[in-house]
Amino acid sequence: MALRLYPLLLGVNFSFTGDGAQNGTAVGFGNYRELFEDPLFRTALGNVGLLVLLLPVAVAIPGLLATFNHLRVPGHRFYRSVYFFPAVLSPVIVGAIVNLLLAFDGPLNAVLGSVGVSPVDWPGDPDLAMFMVVGVHLWATFGMALVVILAGFATLDSALLDAARVDGASLRQVVWHVIVSSLTRTIQFVIVTTMIGMLTSMFGLLFVMTSGGPEGSTYLPEYYIWIQQVQMYRPALASTASTILFEIMIVVGYCRSNCSNEREARTDVPRPSRTMVGRDPDVAARAGDDLPPVVHRQRRDEDAA
Repeated sequence: MALRLYPLLLGVNFSFTGDGAQNGTAVGFGNYRELFEDPLFRTALGNVGLLVLLLPVAVAIPGLLATFNHLRVPGHRFYRSVYFFPAVLSPVIVGAIVNLLLAFDGPLNAVLGSVGVSPVDWPGDPDLAMFMVVGVHLWATFGMALVVILAGFATLDSALLDAARVDGASLRQVVWHVIVSSLTRTIQFVIVTTMIGMLTSMFGLLFVMTSGGPEGSTYLPEYYIWIQQVQMYRPALASTASTILFEIMIVVGYCRSNCSNEREARTDVPRPSRTMVGRDPDVAARAGDDLPPVVHRQRRDEDAA
């Protein structure tokens, strides 16, 4: 525990000291004021907000693909391997390959030109560059989230899926009312780890694909920290940005955990169904009203027998 807390507290302490001629001198909240006056750091914080908005997409993609694999669509074993393959590649390799594909004279623009679409400067357009980097990161990393969700499916009661199919539930109803409700804890874990990964694991892609450009539009706090520490040699300001990044991760994790816990509290022990009168109260409380009607009919037949 001490090996974890001491570096964290030391970094927070550095954030209240100066750089250069003021090295080691207490400056209060001067570094924090300087950070929030820096347009590059404000851009980095704005991009963090973009990541938060894209988080549902980052979780839904592996969730849906894991669902299709669990439902054993044709070729599901092959797809499972293909989905996970990018996760074993280095971000540097992924970034270099994507740069070749998305270059102004690259294959993608050649395909677009063949259908009459003008070439697009994917990494050089400030309005597109951040979306491009985030999209590549999600493509390269969602395989790990997919594996975690597939592991969560091992805890799913297959009888609920069979009952939903017999009752004529659509795929959307099965996903929302059976799978999502049963995998609340797994989804909560994937949400938190995906967000932390988006905040702390994109440096390699940013460095190779855009180097923070164009016009600083792809800056994230971790890249800003590297610039201040390595290129500008301002460890105190880098420690300040690290402290803010740590606080952002705590807030995001806490908010997402609270939302998941509230949903779990609503769905984990639902109100007993009227059709379950006469059964053991504990069993009725676990069953709830949200089970497919075929399950209730089956249990009424068991009681009658």
